[in-house]
Formats: sequence, structure tokens, C-alpha cells
Amino acid sequence: MTSGPEVHAGPGTPPDRAEVLTMLAAFGQRAAETVPEELGSLELTWLIAEFEQRYGIELDLDDERFGAVRTVDDATALLRAAVLADRAGARP
Repeated sequence: MTSGPEVHAGPGTPPDRAEVLTMLAAFGQRAAETVPEELGSLELTWLIAEFEQRYGIELDLDDERFGAVRTVDDATALLRAAVLADRAGARP
């Protein structure tokens, strides 16, 4: 049996901080509690790709919006807003 990309179990349910930490922990195969609060651009790029795959939502971030995401909390807010915008039919 083949499986496609993992899709978030609750479509339309925004990720919380714990889920964002879990996604980030997979980058570098580490425990969620060891993920630093500050994010580098490589971690953020990986997180966005992981989010897009799990949620089926494409983020279209310009350099300014991308650069404004510096912490796990920033990333959580961005991803939550994207899910809510998608749910409302707006482009994230």
C-alpha cells in the first residue's frame, strides 16, 4: 500500500505552538523541547515546506513577511493565520 503526503488530520484546524515545534523537531531529528525559540532561514524554509505539504495550503510570502518571522511564536502566528485565511476563502 502506498501513501501520499501526510495531510493534517483536522483540515481547517490551525496549528498550535506544540504542533509547530513538532514539525520543527523533525528538521534535524531532535526532540521538540530542544528546538530553539529563534529560527534561522533554513529552518523557516523547511517549516513552510512541511506546513504546505501537511495542510495543502501554499504560502506566498514576500521577503518582508518571510524576514519578519524570527521565532517559533512568529511562525505559529503566521501558520495559524494562513489556515484561518484559507478557511475563510482568502489567500494566505
